[in-house]
Amino acid sequence: MTRVAAIDCGTNSIRLLVADADPATGELVDLDRRMTIVRLGQGVDRTGRLAPDALERTFAACREYAAIVKEHGAERLRFVATSASRDAENRDEFVRGVLDILGVEPEVISGDQEAEFSFTGATKELAGRDDLAKPYLVVDIGGGSTEFVVGEGHVRAARSVDIGCVRMTERHLVHDGVVSDPPTPEQIEAIRADIEAALDLAEESVPLREARTLVGLAGSVTTISAIAQDLPEYDSEAIHHSRVSYERVREIAERLLSATHAERAAIPSMHPGRVDVIGAGALVLLSVMERIGADEVVVSEHDILDGIAWSVA
Repeated sequence: MTRVAAIDCGTNSIRLLVADADPATGELVDLDRRMTIVRLGQGVDRTGRLAPDALERTFAACREYAAIVKEHGAERLRFVATSASRDAENRDEFVRGVLDILGVEPEVISGDQEAEFSFTGATKELAGRDDLAKPYLVVDIGGGSTEFVVGEGHVRAARSVDIGCVRMTERHLVHDGVVSDPPTPEQIEAIRADIEAALDLAEESVPLREARTLVGLAGSVTTISAIAQDLPEYDSEAIHHSRVSYERVREIAERLLSATHAERAAIPSMHPGRVDVIGAGALVLLSVMERIGADEVVVSEHDILDGIAWSVA
C-alpha cells in the first residue's frame, strides 16, 4: 500500500482524498475524503480573472487540507486544477498561493488530461461487472466545463466543453448580481441552446451514441441521485453506483428549474453551495441523456479525484 493524497480544485469546489492505494489489486482505501465549496470560478467567464475573495476562500481550504495531509502522513501529494484556473489571466497568483501553503505546485491540466483522470476514477472498479455493458460514456459535469469520455478499459475518445453548472448559471441566470428565482422559460431555452451546441462540438470527436452505459460524475449528478432516492441527508454510500432513470432525471430537472431558491435550499440532501447552480447542472445531464437515448445514468462518487490518486500511486 502507498499512502497518497490528491486534491482536485475545480470551478465550484475543492476536494481532498487521502487514501491507501494498492496498484496490484486495484484497491483504493479512503482515509479522508472531503469537499469544500469555494466557487473559485466566480465571475471568470465574465472578467477572465480569479476574484480576490474567491482566491482567499480557496487558500483557506488549502490550509485546512495541508493539516489533514500532514496528520495522515501521506507520502505523495498531487494537486490538480481544472477549468477556472485554466481560463484565468491571473492564474500565477493562484499557483503561488497553493505552492506556499501545500508545498506543491498545482498542475493546471488540459481538458484531455482531466477526462483521462475522470474515466480512470469512475470505471476502475466497474471492470469486473457484467451487468454494465461497454463501452462506457463517462460524463463529468463540473462547474466550468463538462468532460465526455468514451472507452472500455482505456479512454478511446474524450472532449471537454464549456458547459459547467456555474458557467451556465452565471452566463444566463445572473442579472445585476442576482440569480433568477426561478429562471424564466426564455433563460432555460438559452441554456439549452448552449448545451446543444456544446454536445454537437463533443460529438465531433467523441462517439457519444455508441455508449452502452452512461456513468455520471460530480456534484450535480450525485445530488440528483440523492433527490431521486428522497434521502434525508447526503449519503455517499447510498449514492455510489445508484441508478437513476431518464424519467426521474427529467422530473427532477423540471422541479429544480421551476423552484425558488428557498425551495431548492429546503431539499435535505442539497449542499448550500449548489442551490443556485443545480438547475443548470440537471439540465446538462438531462440533455446528455436525451442526446444519446440513455434509459438511465449510473451515478459514481468516484471520479477525477480517484483518478488523480491512482496517478500518484
